Amino acid sequence: MTLSSSNTLSRWPTDRILLWLLRGIATIAGAIVLLIVVFLVMEALPALRHVGAARFFTDPSWHPAEGFYNLTPMLCGTLFAMVGSVLIATPLGLLSAVFCRYYAPPAVARPYRKLIELLAGIPSVVYGFWGLVVLVPLIGAIHPPGPSLLAGIVIVAIMILPTIALMADASLTNVPQQYLRGAAALGLSRWATIRGVVFPAAKSGLFTGVILETGRAIGETMAILMVCGNVVQTPHSLFDPIRTLTANIALEMAYALGDHRAALFVSGLALMGMIAALVAAADWISRGRIYG
Repeated sequence: MTLSSSNTLSRWPTDRILLWLLRGIATIAGAIVLLIVVFLVMEALPALRHVGAARFFTDPSWHPAEGFYNLTPMLCGTLFAMVGSVLIATPLGLLSAVFCRYYAPPAVARPYRKLIELLAGIPSVVYGFWGLVVLVPLIGAIHPPGPSLLAGIVIVAIMILPTIALMADASLTNVPQQYLRGAAALGLSRWATIRGVVFPAAKSGLFTGVILETGRAIGETMAILMVCGNVVQTPHSLFDPIRTLTANIALEMAYALGDHRAALFVSGLALMGMIAALVAAADWISRGRIYG
């Protein structure tokens, strides 16, 4: 029986109920996302009208009390922290999954995988606290002041590493065994098999892991707030303190009023736009326009 047709499913009462239930859940989920977007737009409109979209990129600085609303330094800080952490976490997570699946003996792979799962469940404030009392002083001893872009990159990389590692492990597990047997029959080495057979077969799942870890890196707030120094400036080196968009919202929303408050919702719209770009990239990949 083909399950791809709703007409086939509707022949059975239980399937019909399940079909309508799933439709209802999907509608609710879509409505929630739409309401969030509408809420952000409505709350950001006063700033977009009174301040103007261009000033969020051209004002001298971010000083809402003085009427300056430049988001560029915080946008740069967000992007730099995201790109740096993803560049570190992606190869480490991928190699961790390869080690677990193809190199480690079962007695090592099982507890190692459980350790990765444990890392995925640790609250972000715990990572931030560790970074504040251990990592920041270490960086400060090398190059003061310590709270910096580098500290944020390292902390976020550690936080998102389990995401790509677990997704990669699941993707590698689903590679058909006949692919591996065929590679062995051709006399390929273990690494040649992984590079030429396993990775291409698992590319969809691997890219999904990268998308998920990137989304978490963009949205991370607490750990970034604790280790990056929260100075509104465009970083010129890894040792410069930064403030991200998420940290700025967390710091200032409690007391913001008027255009200041609306400008924070513009920051939220910017973050939503970055996530939307990730979703669009994932859709592009899923249609085979890059990998084929």
